[in-house]
Amino acid sequence: MLNQETKRRIDSARDILVGKVPDPKAQVEQITTAMIYKFMDDMDKEAQELGGKARFFTNGYEKYSWTNIMDPKLGGHERLNIYAEAVVKMAENPHIPQLFRDIFKDSFLPYRSPETLSMFLKEINGFKYLHSEDLGDAFEYLLSVLGSQGDAGQFRTPRHIIDFIADVVNPKKDDSILDPACGTAGFLISAYKHILKQHKEKPLSPEDRKRMMNHIVGYDISPDMVKLSKVNMYLHGFPTPHIFEYDTLSSEEKWDETYDVIMA
Repeated sequence: MLNQETKRRIDSARDILVGKVPDPKAQVEQITTAMIYKFMDDMDKEAQELGGKARFFTNGYEKYSWTNIMDPKLGGHERLNIYAEAVVKMAENPHIPQLFRDIFKDSFLPYRSPETLSMFLKEINGFKYLHSEDLGDAFEYLLSVLGSQGDAGQFRTPRHIIDFIADVVNPKKDDSILDPACGTAGFLISAYKHILKQHKEKPLSPEDRKRMMNHIVGYDISPDMVKLSKVNMYLHGFPTPHIFEYDTLSSEEKWDETYDVIMA
């Protein structure tokens, strides 16, 4: 459940960015990058507190840690330079999962205002989440700001419509499921949640859950949407989301594929 403080912080982060990043989708991408960045650092700190070692910011990547970037001794220009370099370097970081490298691929800081960045990072730094589901709730709210997008024929289906369609279609745990134009993966996640609700009294076994996740697939023509879909699915428990950049309408190499359920 999204709490009001998290909602306020997301709204505030967008307000800070809007003067430098007016496009809503670009705002979502900047906030997504920062949230995932902090999440990785939080996981490193948790591992160290439990007696383990940092996994992500290690072997030369320590200087890019969120903790280092937020060091109050850093000047504004120095923080900006490190963060701008870091969001590019993360795509090359061999210590983070391939999924995270995909998320950071082609990321960059689109403005050069130290004041804007410092205010923005301060808001992101205030996010508190105990596990990825908390971050997933925040991310779903963040995606809701996209509204209807007319670019390249993209339109975001409202959440209540998505959930209604999932209830009507009624996918099962053994079904293979495809969204051929998945956007931010709303239909796929709703189908997944619908199946989990069917098994409340007798939860799915780890094997069933793994098989189900491997049979949920999404395509999208936009690399930005593919990135957002992967984040969304990861935050809802998919360790390796099967989301691919593909033009379903004009490309033919996947037309022989078959699925039990198609939602779009």
